[in-house]
Amino acid sequence: MGGIGIWQLVIVLVIVFMLFGTKRLKGLGADVGEAIQGFRKSMGASGTPEEPPQQVQQRAPLQGETVQQAQTDRQA
Repeated sequence: MGGIGIWQLVIVLVIVFMLFGTKRLKGLGADVGEAIQGFRKSMGASGTPEEPPQQVQQRAPLQGETVQQAQTDRQA
């Protein structure tokens, strides 16, 4: 009884679209996105060292594996 249902959200979104229009909402969304990106960049540059991406080691497949892999690819 105290929660917001899907129909209440739909009604609120329709009213917001009618009040502001899609062009203004699109610009507002772009501004919010830029603000979030700026915030993330500033948090990343706060002096905490970032961990380098971990590299995955790959091994060369054996001859039997390549033949077996080709056979399973054909069956699929």
